[in-house]
Amino acid sequence: MRLVVAECSARYTGRLTAHLPLATRLVVVKADGSVLLHSDGGSYKPLNWMSPPCTLAVREPDDEARGRGVTQVWTVQHSKSDDRLEIELHHVHHESAHDLGIDPGLIKDGVEAHLQELLAAQISLLGAGHTLVRREYMTAIGPVDILARDSAGATVAVEIKRRGDIDGVEQLTRYLDLLNRDPLLAPVRGVFAAQEIKPQARVLAKDRGIGTLVLDYDAMRGVDDVDARLF
Repeated sequence: MRLVVAECSARYTGRLTAHLPLATRLVVVKADGSVLLHSDGGSYKPLNWMSPPCTLAVREPDDEARGRGVTQVWTVQHSKSDDRLEIELHHVHHESAHDLGIDPGLIKDGVEAHLQELLAAQISLLGAGHTLVRREYMTAIGPVDILARDSAGATVAVEIKRRGDIDGVEQLTRYLDLLNRDPLLAPVRGVFAAQEIKPQARVLAKDRGIGTLVLDYDAMRGVDDVDARLF
């Protein structure tokens, strides 16, 4: 990765036309060929960029540009379109290159698969006396996250989401409609479980006779000591 902090201006042409006036910015050239211009603000988003496949060519400025203080001209041309990013560098404050190696990628924590695994292992969170039948119980329209039985032996179908909204309740409703047609399972009660359940989803679930359960991911992993909380 190449990092250049410089006073620069830029012009993007192609699908749109955009211009960045002269200012001090960070120019990032990644190993995949992408070029990004960042300011010291605006969070993570670059002011302008060119995604690969593209090529970067560096040339000396002409007399007119040199008279304006330009020391280098970078032309980034997209390989499959007419999109072009032209950067005029004036004073370069810093330039460095770093080999970052292969990145393993983002590993998401608290995804639905993790929540399903934890709830299956802690099935008593559904209530005392609940037992696990199986995870990923297959139906004609897809797998139910967890199938369990309550203390009375009745079937319970659980749909798990990270953030519970109306669509999740609708999905569980469809599963319940199918499961309740099976005489070996019926009657089947539904529980909608999520780390966060939106008010509209909670109202819809109650209207359809579906229970709700908020999952505390840290507590389920044993990271959060619930007994040590002040409130």
